[in-house]
Amino acid sequence: MAERYVMSIDQGTNSTRCILFDHRGRLVSVAQKEHQQHFPRPGWVEHDVVEIWQNLRRVVPEALSEAGVGQEQVAAIGLANQRETTVLWDRRTGTPLGRAIVWQDTRTAPLVEELRQHPGEEFFLDRCALPPSTYFSALRIRWLFDHLKGIEQRARDGEVLFGTMESWLIWNLTGGTDGGLHITDATNASRTMLMNIRTLAWDDELLDFFGVPRSMLPEIRSSAEPYGEARSLLPGVCITAALGDQQAALFGQTCFSPGEAKCTYGTGSFLLLNTGADPVRSRHGLLTTVAYQIGDQPPAYALEGSIAITGALVQWFRDRLGLISSAPEIETLARTVEDNGGCYIVPAFSGLFAPRWRSDARGVIVGLTSYITKGHLARAVLEATGWQTREVVDAMNADSAVSLQQLKVDGGMTADNLLMQFVADVLDVPVVRPMVAETVSLGAAYAAGLAAGYWPGLAVLRRNWHRAAQWLPAMDPERREAEYENWQRAVERSLGWVRTPRTP
Repeated sequence: MAERYVMSIDQGTNSTRCILFDHRGRLVSVAQKEHQQHFPRPGWVEHDVVEIWQNLRRVVPEALSEAGVGQEQVAAIGLANQRETTVLWDRRTGTPLGRAIVWQDTRTAPLVEELRQHPGEEFFLDRCALPPSTYFSALRIRWLFDHLKGIEQRARDGEVLFGTMESWLIWNLTGGTDGGLHITDATNASRTMLMNIRTLAWDDELLDFFGVPRSMLPEIRSSAEPYGEARSLLPGVCITAALGDQQAALFGQTCFSPGEAKCTYGTGSFLLLNTGADPVRSRHGLLTTVAYQIGDQPPAYALEGSIAITGALVQWFRDRLGLISSAPEIETLARTVEDNGGCYIVPAFSGLFAPRWRSDARGVIVGLTSYITKGHLARAVLEATGWQTREVVDAMNADSAVSLQQLKVDGGMTADNLLMQFVADVLDVPVVRPMVAETVSLGAAYAAGLAAGYWPGLAVLRRNWHRAAQWLPAMDPERREAEYENWQRAVERSLGWVRTPRTP
């Protein structure tokens, strides 16, 4: 009998990927296509979801062809997606009502300030465990209602559907206007500000507050269960999983027990800690989120720390300053010196995210003397990622009953050995990287394979996880704390730089 595989579709911020995995969790083939980023105004970020759907139609056959696999050998499909990105489309025609508003988009900032004043953060934290932020989908829906004529009434009349990217793709895959499934999973729903974090159902008070009609919302399902069969692209193949990309990475890293954590180091970085069966309310600037839900089992929850600028700082060092010609060169340059020479870089290019959430902060370089070389600056660039990770981990340890014992890492920056050693040093825990770097795609595949019976249980997935590299802490404790204190002093100097006009 022919070998069977699980297909993972990773619809990310920059591209759409299709990857096939085998029983041992090994990558068999991959196809990828980037889509255009639209920036119509400062702070606005949009995607053309028709382009993304067309890209998916291209990468699925490419992945099958590269592996020499027929669609009858695909056991199940799982999706991972950029979270919070908001799509509205016409229920009857399937036509999007404009471009999607991307999670990075900040056009809803004035509304965030209003909500912080009234009804205040507690109203939202009590229900959805999220503070008002430009991050989340409900504010984008409200903005579209307020700025696109007639949309709100059409939504109330049942003519408009809302979804994040996995909802849009599943609807199209399962028939679109001809009976397409309008669903989301609990991890994505937990990022909308519309789902009750405890009941995993749309919350009437939040819907009333934002003026969002229930009829436009997808049905909330678990992260791993048979949703339905594809009718387009892969007719007859069952779609059995969907997760937001960072939750998928947590799943792909097999962080199934409370206290297990992963950090994905990319343009920004996202650290998630599994907190088990109860949502932990953060008192230290982290987000409470659904980690995953398998079938009818109770959900697992996580604390999340989002760092806005990590890999993007290396890109800035390369593209804007021209001090290196390729990203990997930063490690070579940083190794030309023993330490940072007393120099610290705080990359608050668009404010600071977790755990500080200060939109008034801007980037600073402190400690400059005539001694400083570009090698010291390169080291300070890498150390900024380490110290920002430390701040998030300190917040997690303060919020959680279990302190971090080890950090699993993935993403492009983990190829930098100097950086990974520094992260281990400043956290004082081992840092480990798995053999399979594509943890987002792997997590979606694992959830889909579990729901389809391709893998029998979580224990098998744990056995699939193999360590590729490990870094052990080696920094003198006194030096660690002295350097951390210097970092925090540097951060203080980045705050209050942007002065917002006072509202009368």
